[in-house]
Amino acid sequence: MLAPVAGQAEGLISQSLNHPVPGGVAVLALGRDAVAPRAVYLKNKVLVVRDSDGQWVAVVGIALKTAAGRQVLQLRTGQGARELGFNVAAKKYREQHIALKNKNMVNPDPEQLKRFEREYLAQTHAYGSYRDSAPSNVLLDLPVHGRLSSPFGLRRFFNGEERSPHSGLDFAVPRGTPVKAPADGVITIVDDYFFNGNTVFVDHGQGFITMYCHLSAFNVKLGQHVRRGDVIGYVGSTGRATGPHLHWTISLNNTRVDPAIFAQAFKP
Repeated sequence: MLAPVAGQAEGLISQSLNHPVPGGVAVLALGRDAVAPRAVYLKNKVLVVRDSDGQWVAVVGIALKTAAGRQVLQLRTGQGARELGFNVAAKKYREQHIALKNKNMVNPDPEQLKRFEREYLAQTHAYGSYRDSAPSNVLLDLPVHGRLSSPFGLRRFFNGEERSPHSGLDFAVPRGTPVKAPADGVITIVDDYFFNGNTVFVDHGQGFITMYCHLSAFNVKLGQHVRRGDVIGYVGSTGRATGPHLHWTISLNNTRVDPAIFAQAFKP
């Protein structure tokens, strides 16, 4: 039997991050037990941390394709297993049309497609990883400071052909701008990818993953532990890019969510 639909917690994490829409984040209050509850959403483990009001909260990533309506979180606490319902509101995202001179960046040749498939598998594995260590912080610093350009969730058309919606947030900043880790973490990818260009993944713990693309240069190595504020690379225009910018992706419970929520720039 389902528990009532979850209400919003009152701590700083909830006040800052709770935007339960497709591509957004739901912050659900779980009580004040001595031990952290375990939470699962759509078969993926969910980040659980203590909020500033002392409550445990689940910080749940909601996929872009999620329909508005009721969703269910699976919980296991010291009192046993139960289900917690929460509501997802509707949200509409706009379109973006981009002209690219390099036609292979729209329709890769067979060898490039094989390369992309290998890279996609590596990224999928990194996004699906889960370390029990709790993040140092979930209210993030920005990796760079600058104008927000392409927002999350855009329906993107390259040379008139529709591709996957934009899964991150772009910052229009000059080439060479230092990119800083917004929280402590472990470097799980340092590589040059076909579409993403020079790319770094940081695993912050409990399925909380961030990605940084189109870098001009790296400042970290695979497996390195970084601290909040450490420089991990420098802005560039490698991969599928029309100019220097940083593409920043945030993933929770193997689900890409709107980084604008963490940048305090979310627009309903």
